[in-house]
Amino acid sequence: MPDNVDFLVIGSGAAGLSFALRVAGFGSVAIVTKKESAESNTNYAQGGLASVMDHEDHFDLHIQDTMTAGAGLCRPEVVELVVRNGPAVVQELRDWGSDFTTRNGKLDLGREGGHTRNRIVHASDLTGREIERAMLEAVGKHPNIRIFEHHFALELITRHHLGDKVTWQTKDNKCYGAYVFDTRTNTVETIPAKTTLVATGGVGQVYLHTTNPTIATGDGIAMAYRAKAEIANMEFMQFHPTSLAVPGANSFLISEAVRGKGARLRAKDGNTFMKKYDPRAELAPRDIVARAIDHHLKKTGESCVYLDVTHLTPGEIRDSFPHITRTCLEHGIDITRQWIPVVPAAHYLCGGIVTDTRGATSIEALYCAGEASCTGLHGANRLASNSLLEAVVFSKRAAENAREYARAATCQNDIPQWDDSGTVNAEEAILIDHNKRELQQIMWNYVGIVRSDLRLQRAHRRTGLIFEETEDFYQRTRVSESLCELRNMIANAYMIIRSALSRKESRGLHYTTDYPEQRESERKDTII
Repeated sequence: MPDNVDFLVIGSGAAGLSFALRVAGFGSVAIVTKKESAESNTNYAQGGLASVMDHEDHFDLHIQDTMTAGAGLCRPEVVELVVRNGPAVVQELRDWGSDFTTRNGKLDLGREGGHTRNRIVHASDLTGREIERAMLEAVGKHPNIRIFEHHFALELITRHHLGDKVTWQTKDNKCYGAYVFDTRTNTVETIPAKTTLVATGGVGQVYLHTTNPTIATGDGIAMAYRAKAEIANMEFMQFHPTSLAVPGANSFLISEAVRGKGARLRAKDGNTFMKKYDPRAELAPRDIVARAIDHHLKKTGESCVYLDVTHLTPGEIRDSFPHITRTCLEHGIDITRQWIPVVPAAHYLCGGIVTDTRGATSIEALYCAGEASCTGLHGANRLASNSLLEAVVFSKRAAENAREYARAATCQNDIPQWDDSGTVNAEEAILIDHNKRELQQIMWNYVGIVRSDLRLQRAHRRTGLIFEETEDFYQRTRVSESLCELRNMIANAYMIIRSALSRKESRGLHYTTDYPEQRESERKDTII
């Protein structure tokens, strides 16, 4: 572990890796990731990256599609910034080695829900994995970048750790690096850094059913919350309409691109139903499709609905969706002739750590990019395939700003070591696992696709009890990865519930039966 670094990157997805590549020529870079470097939400992104790449498309259309999906909460200047940077980002990814799918010498552009044109740049149905592969190869070749796998970031180091009182009103709070737990040696190490980027991804594991990998426990957002950074719009949790509904599939994602290819959603009796909910039918934005499926399932008592792609030839299906085809076959479903059973699952968080257009947070020297951030691009609902685009655009903005900052900065050398005196090793895995499962069940039952004040208040009370029990255990116990993940999950659950209770309307991904309409007075961010 280095004594200090110019740039500390927490997370190894698209945002973190692209940031590292952009700053590596200006100083030393340490990337810490709690699992293997390739394990990230990016790696599971099937659909692609949205960008205007065709003469029949233009920036204004992509901007309008994004604003429409965002239900009045997008920041127009951010939407324009991100959309107009799309083609340059695609070229940069290709320069780093990403091999996107082409047809007749041109990029094969797909379409997904909410898009009025074909603009999804993809690598078959494994786009995220291809981007991750190319970036990891580029990172591995750079002499200024070191990756520390199996290192769990515990806390951001701020003035609080230097003995100062820090509140959300503190104007000159600053980040000096992070305390990091080496899960193989069970030791906590201190990494002083001139600048720190949080790129830890989302919070899907807070819910019982999620398309996210097991690492998505909201660690970066929880650390930033404890460090007194500004957090916003945590109530806007996107549920992907179509995850594979078979035992053992772990909510495997059936990409939006499948509906973009013309797949129809069918009830058990074979009838289609999406036209009843939206004239765009299967190509409506995700929040509408997810709520339609949720309503249908509750009304009929059926356990799932079905995606039908059998109108395509078997060759088209296998060429367009090789990974989905193989995975479904492993579960006994031949999608060239059988319908795919699907249900909604927690997928993407549109809120997070607030940043400005440079990727800077409310804490000096702390930056954020990717799903952990709230930039203003997504508003109340993310447009499909805008996430990879945002991650790479904002990591570039953050890198440009961090390079300038680091040039004049110095590392803090008097940071105290992690103090675990008075704590003991405890064999209480059952307590951690039980509280985790209970939290996930509470969030799924009461803070899901359709909410109410009664459900949210019940979730708030029960989550509070889990917090008290877990926090007491944490204060007495030496840190472990599973315990710290649970603490972070509880913090994120609290922020989601609190934000949902404060929004007295239905907008985008937040739908409540107590306030089923949008209200102009509520057209504002929910700030924590």
